[in-house]
Amino acid sequence: MINQLQNEQNPSIEEELKKKNVMQSIQQLGQTTVPSLESNIYCLPVIGQIEGHLVMPPQNKTTKYEHVIPQIVAAEQNPKIEGMVIVLNTVGGDVEAGLAIAEMIASMSKPTVSIVLGGGHSIGVPIAVSSDVSFIAETATMTIHPIRLNGLVIGVPQTFEYIEKMQDRVIQFIARHSKVDDEKLRDLMFRTGELARDIGTNVVGKDAVNMGLIDRVGGISDAMIELNRLIKKNKGELLQ
Repeated sequence: MINQLQNEQNPSIEEELKKKNVMQSIQQLGQTTVPSLESNIYCLPVIGQIEGHLVMPPQNKTTKYEHVIPQIVAAEQNPKIEGMVIVLNTVGGDVEAGLAIAEMIASMSKPTVSIVLGGGHSIGVPIAVSSDVSFIAETATMTIHPIRLNGLVIGVPQTFEYIEKMQDRVIQFIARHSKVDDEKLRDLMFRTGELARDIGTNVVGKDAVNMGLIDRVGGISDAMIELNRLIKKNKGELLQ
């Protein structure tokens, strides 16, 4: 009888211990233990500020390009990975680092799908449009504005020519990988009155799709359905 009562109590004790461990994981790491699952899809998060040649302060949430680039190379080389989903919630950041990431995604041989959740601002826009198909959440926003430099700027013609060339690189990349033309992009970038103390345009969800910047409005399930469809299509083409 005593053994029976102990056996009945043991499961509840084990459950309490599991709950306690889960709570400790949430408090210490901000996450629960996720069961490991073999997947043919690689998830690349682009969050916070895109860090380039300058190291950001430790309190900033950053995506470091020297970490992201090897991950993209590994996803391209790994035969078990058949597609990649890029999840964006970024304020932008280093222009050259952002363009480098965008160019690498655009040049991948495997299917790619991006989804903007929360925000895909500034240099996050080229990364969002670099995939084969792009999605944006209904409430997500994207800010399109000219390149800005922080710190000392030497007022000589060469400096302004350099900034203009950098601007052209960004505009041409976005135009090549979306349905927005150069003229429309420049109009959005240099529009006044929409952003306080700045120039540019802020677009939300469906507006980004209507102007041709993003392909579709949708959530993570829509993005995964489309990516799996692209993977099946890619497999079919490889078999032919």
